[in-house]
Amino acid sequence: MSESMLNMYISFAGMIFMFLAIGLIMLSRLKLKGVISVIVAILAYIFMILAGIIIFYIVLSGPTS
Repeated sequence: MSESMLNMYISFAGMIFMFLAIGLIMLSRLKLKGVISVIVAILAYIFMILAGIIIFYIVLSGPTS
């Protein structure tokens, strides 16, 4: 597998983490209550941080040859 394809799959993972984070944050704010809401929100923010790190890595790795 080439480096370009690997970067593409890594960026897809970052996008999936971002969509998961958005969905979980909306779920925890609108539908859940109590401790479960806090746990889901923490999980969502972990996904958001991971997505940010992945996107930061992809952007700084630059173009591939």
